[in-house]
Amino acid sequence: MINVIVADHQAIFRAGVAKVLAVEDDLRIVGQPQSSEQVLNALEHLRAHVALLSTRFLPLFSEIQAITARHNTAILVLAEPGDEASPFVAMGAQGVVYRSINGPSIVEAVRRLARGESFVHTPNTPVTEISEDLVGMRVRDRLSEKELRIVAAVVRGYKNREIAMQLYTTEQVVKNALRAIFDKIGVSDRLELALFVLHHRMLAHATAAVRIDTEPPRIKRGGIPSHMGSQLPSHLKM
Repeated sequence: MINVIVADHQAIFRAGVAKVLAVEDDLRIVGQPQSSEQVLNALEHLRAHVALLSTRFLPLFSEIQAITARHNTAILVLAEPGDEASPFVAMGAQGVVYRSINGPSIVEAVRRLARGESFVHTPNTPVTEISEDLVGMRVRDRLSEKELRIVAAVVRGYKNREIAMQLYTTEQVVKNALRAIFDKIGVSDRLELALFVLHHRMLAHATAAVRIDTEPPRIKRGGIPSHMGSQLPSHLKM
């Protein structure tokens, strides 16, 4: 059994990746840390074979590497669009994947790292490979540019209020658009939408190419970032 830690500040993507990996008989999710402290604690005590870490946690890389070296944990960096893979490999990561990666590829990446191999995902997938995803292509063609932008924002963890601000519209308009998107794709909520994108390379590639200038603001309660809670945040709900 391959034990995996999934550490990503984007809750909906983290949950989507965890679900994709958890259905495999040989993979087991042992932790989903959200804060820097939780990441270090999980790496120290959960004895994972592979740790998927978003670039948000790279300022801790020296500490992370010290722990993973002791426990023989391979580091798989989850990079953002536009990042170069080579600096992460030079730092000591055994693998690099991008948010445009599909489900089967991320499963392959985890298995390779667990076997002691390396894996570097190429985000600029050849057109011939993308075109094989006929379902993803049909869905992409059915979505308007506005709807595609909303899908990209949802996958990256934005709330309806934040999406409305980006589109200079109202939350109700965004909610109505989401219902239309759910109907077109055949999903029932935001998490199913993220999983669908993750499973279909054409749609993953299209949403990863959507430029969103800023990350959603972190709302604090009592000085503690909301993303440090153990439950999925409210933006995963309609």
